[in-house]
Amino acid sequence: MAFVSSGYDPDKPMENRISDIGPRKYDDFYPPVIAANKGKWLHHEILKPGVLVHVAESGDKVFTVRAGGARLMSTTHIREICEIAEKHCDGYVRFTTRNNIEFMVDSQDKVDPLVTDLESRKFAGGSYKFPVGGTGTSITNIVHTQGWIHCHTPATDASGPVKATMDVLFDYYKEHKLPAKLRVSLACCLNMCGAVHCSDIAILGYHRKPPLLDHEYLDKLCEIPLAIAACPTAAIKPSKVEFQGQKVNSVAVKEERCMFCGNCYTMCPSMPLADTEGDGIVIMAGGKVSNRISAPKFSKVVVAFIPNEAPRWPKTTETIKQIVEAYEKDANKYERLGEWAERIGWERFFEKCELPFTHHLIDDFRDPAYFTWRQSTLFKF
Repeated sequence: MAFVSSGYDPDKPMENRISDIGPRKYDDFYPPVIAANKGKWLHHEILKPGVLVHVAESGDKVFTVRAGGARLMSTTHIREICEIAEKHCDGYVRFTTRNNIEFMVDSQDKVDPLVTDLESRKFAGGSYKFPVGGTGTSITNIVHTQGWIHCHTPATDASGPVKATMDVLFDYYKEHKLPAKLRVSLACCLNMCGAVHCSDIAILGYHRKPPLLDHEYLDKLCEIPLAIAACPTAAIKPSKVEFQGQKVNSVAVKEERCMFCGNCYTMCPSMPLADTEGDGIVIMAGGKVSNRISAPKFSKVVVAFIPNEAPRWPKTTETIKQIVEAYEKDANKYERLGEWAERIGWERFFEKCELPFTHHLIDDFRDPAYFTWRQSTLFKF
């Protein structure tokens, strides 16, 4: 909060107050029909894959066309999105949290021309620039982290596996043919800045080896106490190490305590974690945020490790497709993937998805707080 130089009057605290000192206020960007009916929407329907209508108390309607986007976009791609919004939507456009692009119009007459325009735009290789879909009982865009593009501790890429996975699941994006909505997420390491702990299917990058120790430079590049304090499992301790005939300050890692999170590398570049053979992908399944039918669930590990197979990750995509196809075939209407697995039993889940069950997947840990958490609106007292 800031005030003009004329001074602050405690008797009139709002006088001469400057409030517009950051980005423009969000409601400046509402389409007129949204601004006029904010908080007064009665209901909505999904007219067809990728097209929704919201109806307000006033009778006003807003039609939303959802198109697939990407987390990484070039400026030319963004300009094309803006051009479409100017042409059909009076310059308004929004992005969802899963990187979908939503174009809103106030008349049903404008929907078909907008959809036709979006579907007609393709890349040189023939793929859709703006595929329409991702609503209702479909798979929408995979929300993901940064991967090899930008992150310093990834165990896998993000954009690469996501692109390869969406290629094999594309029909599920374009159609409503699943029992319920299905959300896929990717986090490129187990620090999980993606929503993989609560997604129907999750792709998780996983390190399997402890950090390497560059004793020559560790004390020169790092604050050793900071690297030690960064470890959540107290696996790192200070150590005197002999290097080229002289004692140097360094650290030692208790390997059985290391959970391969990469926090130490974040603090100390002389403790790298990335490894070609040790890094790969874990598949998790059964998580959700929704309260409908059952309480929210954490996802469980169903495939303990798949090696990185850039650029198309064939084993990862094949495994995910197996799970989706088994779920499509066997689940009841409205049943999320985790609810289906719990109904038929996780043993049958592995059979139906043709996944091997190994001792690596046994989870017998329950935090004592697990039974008392307020996990949902379905409170227990």
